[in-house]
Amino acid sequence: MYKSILAAVALTAGLATSAYAEMTVGVSWSNFQEERWKTDEAAIKSALEAAGATYVSADAQSSSAKQLSDIESLMAQGVNALIVLAQDAAAIGPAVQAAADEGIPVIAYDRLIEDPRAFYLTFDNVEVGRMQARAVLEAAPKGNYVMIKGSPTDPNADFLRGGQQEVLQAAIDAGDITIVGEAYTDQWLPANAQRNMEQILTANDNNVDAVVASNDGTAGGAVAALAAQGMVVPVSGQDGDHAALNRVALGTQTVSVWKDARELGKAAGEIAVALAGGTAMADVDGAIEWTSPAGTTMTAKFLAPMPITKDNLTAVVDAGWITQDALCQGVSNGPAPCN
Repeated sequence: MYKSILAAVALTAGLATSAYAEMTVGVSWSNFQEERWKTDEAAIKSALEAAGATYVSADAQSSSAKQLSDIESLMAQGVNALIVLAQDAAAIGPAVQAAADEGIPVIAYDRLIEDPRAFYLTFDNVEVGRMQARAVLEAAPKGNYVMIKGSPTDPNADFLRGGQQEVLQAAIDAGDITIVGEAYTDQWLPANAQRNMEQILTANDNNVDAVVASNDGTAGGAVAALAAQGMVVPVSGQDGDHAALNRVALGTQTVSVWKDARELGKAAGEIAVALAGGTAMADVDGAIEWTSPAGTTMTAKFLAPMPITKDNLTAVVDAGWITQDALCQGVSNGPAPCN
């Protein structure tokens, strides 16, 4: 009997290990061409590999229609959980419904999907907006401001803008700063941000003193437009893109709010495995109940961002996020560690 029990235990353990090893997590990327997402993917893959799960993915290439078909294809491959970076938060609804119908948990990765059946995992984007505005306001406490926003189809664009406004409102009310231009950036594309910035500069005869850009890609577009006019003004961004951190070292960008994508990707992989294994959303480590601006009650987890300026550039090198050589390329007698 003892041997029979041992055999049964061994068989059960073997079946559990086999089933766990066969777990597959599908990731739907909105546009994998942005530098940022390569880092996220590596972290997700690493977390899944550590859990014995398989990674499959698809790139929607900035098409909301393709993303729906991508998710359908991922589901056809038998995924046990989905991580979705939504191209269009409004258009993704049918995919969430299809996944719910099949009992497949969905993680809304870094961008809100307004559906209580999706677990929302991101950084505190309102706080990111506050950090961006604080850094620019400190560098330029008076003058004409330009707001280069994110994609109009991404709820994060408005979360960021809300946080920025919270910080700037008192200076606006006091007449210290004036917003002379504001534009969404279709698909977050740097080329679109550059075009918007060029038009705003033209409309204001280059009378611009600061730019609150909502990510590093849009910041890069704004900096390019400014450089073409021989201008350097305070500019914000986020994501800790290597090119942006180099601009901070060079002095052409004031701040990049660093959201360590390695931590976000790791969390996404671990949460996907947990949800696929039957863990309730509310029981995920660090999960909270959160109400969206539209009034939808969601289960969410928010990670903490960190503003990187010329005063703490060593932090990203010390963390292994970027090498000192890459950070300091083209910099002479700059801030530490580029001095």
